[in-house]
Amino acid sequence: MKEVVLSDTAPTPLGVFSQGIKANNFVFVSGQECLDPGTNDWKLGTIEDETQLTLSNIQNILKAAGCAMSDVVKCNVYLADINDFDGMNSVYKQFFSEKPPARTTIGCALGGEIKVEIDVIACVNSAG
Repeated sequence: MKEVVLSDTAPTPLGVFSQGIKANNFVFVSGQECLDPGTNDWKLGTIEDETQLTLSNIQNILKAAGCAMSDVVKCNVYLADINDFDGMNSVYKQFFSEKPPARTTIGCALGGEIKVEIDVIACVNSAG
């Protein structure tokens, strides 16, 4: 079974995709960016600011799916400038301080002026 995950405390998707999908024992969260969940407007800032908001949005989507950040098993991080790695990582480690998930970090072109996009896969009831 496939179930759409929708959180009122995360940005409304701007395209043809769901915030997240719950399937079997996994939650797949679509790529999230620095969108303010209250206004759905871009909230551009430093790499640290954008990473904080992006991961907070992911956290809220996971909560709506009955998961927490500790349930994340795989994370993909896309950076507009790979030189922002250290700044992103300084915030990232606050969200994944214990048993961090497997991660891939890629430098790539992102739309507009955003600095980071992140997607995750979580395991429902993984017990950390």
